[in-house]
Amino acid sequence: MNLTLWVLQVLLAVAFFAHGWLLLMPPPEIAAQMTAQLPRGFWVFLGVAEVLAAAGLTLPGVTRILPWLVPAAAVGVVIVMVSATIWHLARQEFGSAGITLVLLAMASFTAYARWRIAPIRPRLAPR
Repeated sequence: MNLTLWVLQVLLAVAFFAHGWLLLMPPPEIAAQMTAQLPRGFWVFLGVAEVLAAAGLTLPGVTRILPWLVPAAAVGVVIVMVSATIWHLARQEFGSAGITLVLLAMASFTAYARWRIAPIRPRLAPR
């Protein structure tokens, strides 16, 4: 189970880092489309949140420092994916909504499993 969860965490982290970076540093043609829909400040906020989520899904588990941040980051991803799914469905972007639903399922399972089934143990303090 631990290996499965690490695979999910890494996949989610890669996806959110890549998407977050795209939101922070979009090519000019994509930037124009984005700001036509919502203000640039929103996209920057979302990009920063996604890059931080990628870090939160991996770094606390690898270092075993504050490992409770892993399920907390996954819950944050769940919230973003619920919102993204609603956004895409409202715009009738069914392919994008399907992708967000898959990410939502992965993040939901990761959050639950890292909280209840296979939590990451904190590093023991030196004596």
